[in-house]
Amino acid sequence: MKKRIDFSRYSSIKIGPICDVEVIERIDPEYEELFLVGKANNLLLSPAPPPLAILGKNFDYIRIEKDELVVGAATPTGKVVSFCRRHDIAGFEFLAKLPGTIGGAVRMNAGVKEYEIKNVLRWIRTHKGKILAKDLGLEYRKSSIDSIVYEAGFTLQRGYSEKLRQQLLLLRSNQPKEPSAGSVFKNPLGEYAGRLIEAVGLKGKKIGNMAFSPIHANFLVNLGGGRYEEAMALIKEAKEKVLDKYGIVLQEEVIIL
Repeated sequence: MKKRIDFSRYSSIKIGPICDVEVIERIDPEYEELFLVGKANNLLLSPAPPPLAILGKNFDYIRIEKDELVVGAATPTGKVVSFCRRHDIAGFEFLAKLPGTIGGAVRMNAGVKEYEIKNVLRWIRTHKGKILAKDLGLEYRKSSIDSIVYEAGFTLQRGYSEKLRQQLLLLRSNQPKEPSAGSVFKNPLGEYAGRLIEAVGLKGKKIGNMAFSPIHANFLVNLGGGRYEEAMALIKEAKEKVLDKYGIVLQEEVIIL
């Protein structure tokens, strides 16, 4: 089944074309040629992206099975946090206000500070079957997952902490309110991408209707009607200036299609 999506409205950065997107409702290797966009929260789509897909309602669920929490990959992260609050389950507080689906969070090893998906993940299910977390190459904001994730199993431990959730939310209180795709670049080892962008004079820099936020330089924000080309020009300029001044190669955290 196809669904027509206007990515200038659907994506968190409010950039992208209108595309026909495949809605996946079953596990099938035929879908592996498609790029799964989820809620498009960390994506920057070009005017001509590759064939795209989203998971349908069949993969939006949460179940407690013995000592595991089993979650469909289309399940919104906010829904997982709410479920864990109601059932006194610990380890997922960091997902509060971290937008997207659990599938996207797993693939990117989403997290806040030392709290990451890999700390609670046990396994995922792809068209190949179950794959254990230790075999997924989970590192800082990345993994070696190269197949569509349909569901994931997590360690079930009691002790939900509202205090921890509030503390982690506070860490993100300096994030800009304008449409963005989250952090543009990964933090280099021992450094902060935002500090480097600010140090080369690009904090608040605009090209057209896109800008590096004056609140947090590692956020590329859409000021209204921003275009893919403007976003890419800013990304290119930041990479070049940071490399020239510090010899550091910034790596994108945002996925560019």
